[in-house]
Amino acid sequence: MSLEYSPKNNPRVIVIQKLYGKYFNEDEILTFPKHRFKKFIKDVVNGTVERNEVINEEIKKHLVDDLNMKNLDKVFQVIIKSAIFEFLYKPKTSSKIIINEYLKASNFFIDDEKTKYLNALLDKISKKIRISNG
Repeated sequence: MSLEYSPKNNPRVIVIQKLYGKYFNEDEILTFPKHRFKKFIKDVVNGTVERNEVINEEIKKHLVDDLNMKNLDKVFQVIIKSAIFEFLYKPKTSSKIIINEYLKASNFFIDDEKTKYLNALLDKISKKIRISNG
C-alpha cells in the first residue's frame, strides 16, 4: 500500500472519522492534529457541523426518493453530508474530484457494493447542487 492511500494521509478519511465522532457523540471536543491538509480538514469538519441544517435540506430536496438517512449506515450518512458540504461550499473543487476522494476514503469504512451505491448518490446530488447553485 503506497503512502498516498494510507488512511492517515487521506484528508477525507480524517474528515469522516472526525464527523462520525462528533455526530454520534455531540460532547466530543474536536481536535485537529498536525497534518498537511489540516486547514482543509478543519474547514470541512466544522463547516459540515455548522451547516447541518442546510445540508439536511439539500438531502430532503434531492435525495428523498433515493434514501432514508435514518436507515443508512452511520458512516454513509457522514460521507454524504461532508460531500454535500463540499459541493456547496468548495466551488473551486470539481465534483469529480470530491466524489473520487470520498469513494477512495469510503473504502476504509464500507464494502464495494455500498461504494457503488454511494458513487451513484454522490453523482446525482452533485449534479443537482452544482446546477441549482451556480
